[in-house]
Amino acid sequence: MLRLLLLRHAKSDWPEGVPDIERPLAARGRRGAVAIGAYMADEALLPARALVSPARRTLETWEIATRGWPTHVQPVYEQAIYEAPSEHLLGLVRGQEAFSPLLILGHNPGMEAFAAALLRREQRAKVLPKYPTGALAVIDVPIERWADLRPGRGTLERFVTPRALGVEKDKE
Repeated sequence: MLRLLLLRHAKSDWPEGVPDIERPLAARGRRGAVAIGAYMADEALLPARALVSPARRTLETWEIATRGWPTHVQPVYEQAIYEAPSEHLLGLVRGQEAFSPLLILGHNPGMEAFAAALLRREQRAKVLPKYPTGALAVIDVPIERWADLRPGRGTLERFVTPRALGVEKDKE
């Protein structure tokens, strides 16, 4: 049995004139990254390998989330995650050694579509139609090698959002 952790970057800001790949986290995103990181540490959901998009908001999410971890692996920065559709994420995971848990820290719409594709039909509604920023899907797959990963074979062990952990939206 292998475990996949799919983490969408925390809430980002939209500064004028900043290219998409350079968008930073918003204040709520920083709070969300702290909360999801603490949750992962408390629940022993620390990855054996982490593949992280090189976008600024994913790098900041990783850096903030892992601050409170006792130890953590060095992330592999993977350009292929940025703006990747579900099929590309599937190929990326299939190419990995049997590290478990394997964490992918990326973006929508690819994360949402990838999570939904991996799950059995009756579980897809738990991650669709919106995979919020900072959300973590924990998916268990009855395989020995990532190369054997196929759509519809995963079981959603849990789906956690920063909001469920008490991170509220900013007051306008």
